[in-house]
Amino acid sequence: MADNKKEQERAELHRTIWNIANDLRGSVDGWDFKQYVLGMLFYRYISENLNAYVNKWEHEAGNSDFNYADLSDEEAQTAKEGLVEEKGFFILPSELFQNVCKRAKNDKNLNETLENIFKHIESSAMGTGSEKDLAGLFADIDVNSNKLGATVNQRNEKLLKLLNGVADMKLGDYQDNTIDAFGDAYEFLMGMYASSAGKSGGEYYTPQEVSELLTRIATLGKTEVNKVYDPACGSGSLLLKAAKILGKDNVRQGFFGQEINITTYNLCRINMFLHDIVYDKFDIAHGDTLINPKHWDDEPFEVIVSNPPYSIKWEGKDNTLLINDPRFAPAGVLAPKSKADLAFIMHSLAWLATDGVAAIVCFPGVMYRGGAEQKIRKYLIDNNYIDTIIQLPDNLFYGTSIATCIMVLKKSKTDNATLFIDAAKEFIKVTNSNKLTQENINHIVEIYADRKDKEYISKLVTNSDIAKEDYNLSVSTYVEKEDTREKIDIKALNAELKKIVAREQILRAEIDKIIAEIEGDDNE
Repeated sequence: MADNKKEQERAELHRTIWNIANDLRGSVDGWDFKQYVLGMLFYRYISENLNAYVNKWEHEAGNSDFNYADLSDEEAQTAKEGLVEEKGFFILPSELFQNVCKRAKNDKNLNETLENIFKHIESSAMGTGSEKDLAGLFADIDVNSNKLGATVNQRNEKLLKLLNGVADMKLGDYQDNTIDAFGDAYEFLMGMYASSAGKSGGEYYTPQEVSELLTRIATLGKTEVNKVYDPACGSGSLLLKAAKILGKDNVRQGFFGQEINITTYNLCRINMFLHDIVYDKFDIAHGDTLINPKHWDDEPFEVIVSNPPYSIKWEGKDNTLLINDPRFAPAGVLAPKSKADLAFIMHSLAWLATDGVAAIVCFPGVMYRGGAEQKIRKYLIDNNYIDTIIQLPDNLFYGTSIATCIMVLKKSKTDNATLFIDAAKEFIKVTNSNKLTQENINHIVEIYADRKDKEYISKLVTNSDIAKEDYNLSVSTYVEKEDTREKIDIKALNAELKKIVAREQILRAEIDKIIAEIEGDDNE
């Protein structure tokens, strides 16, 4: 029954989002417009979150009729300092989403009203511990953009539709919801826009099923961890999957990540708030992880999950400082300038705790290409850092049909071997894409946990045998493919041919006999 209610809530939520998108998509490119919908969703969320938080506190103190949204701004100001300390931000009652919605239809300066509110929310954290978590969060919601309309009136019409559309989303009381409604709305929007935006959208979005597989592998056997890290965190879906699987309270110090794209960095921080991760439980940094990594001084991470960009260019050996960088120096060589994939692997290994696990999606070429990449693979295998390589099906990701792999890294292994898993057939076809089902995910995790040879599926290979293969890490080198061609039994085929030949001789004799009879009749 609960599952049924869950699916109904989810379906209704998705329908509302789809309607908003269709209603407003005309003037604003879908991928751009995602930022407006997500920004407004975020504004609604923090308004309701703050209102519910203050009300709960007052109701428990015996003030059952209290409603923060009904207070005057002057009365509310007295609680500002305490609320910023606890929640990380402050919103005046008059500037709460629900109150702005009530006045929006008659607000001729709606764009300015919203612009000022967003500034006020961000500035409420200035000089406090949450300042960097709030700074620039509304930067991508440009209420004066020509994309919304050529005139102020046209822009305000669109903003009103947007406000009303987000207000109509059936998100209920987020604490009573059977689905993680705000988070689910975010994921649906990201998935919807990524699938229609192709590569431009998909490069920042890992499908939920792949996120689940990566995270279940990285957290297998753990009930709690110190923290979770993603060096190329995009919108944060992998970090939040760990929160879902382990339970956010079982990630003691929280969620850490770095993202190079400013818009996606903002989305990631919004996503943390939407999933009710409080500001002091996440640390998302902006910048190039390979050249300017943050979190140098943090203790190593027990769980690292990542889907870094495939084969991007980086400074590599052009930057003379990098060969002495303690992350890259141990391999004695840098990843090629045109392919940074293994630089992300070396970075993740450096940030990994002794008892930690890193599960990273990789472009298949890094498993077999020669040159510097082969030398880095040699370093990883000779030092027994690679635990498992998993071949995934093709066509799982938005914007690319490549069959990617997962590399699992560990610093404390109990054997001197690497497990290879061929999961290329673990999928179902959905329209033009392939998708991992729950059964597929469970099966792959089971094979990973079992760590045994399974005909045509998995092979545990000693690292010395991998060295004999010139450190080629392609799954197909070690896991034999099943021959699905029809097998022919030669003996049975020969026996059948003999029967056919014998039968043919009988038929020929009978035909000759009939012909002879006909010719005999003709001669008479």
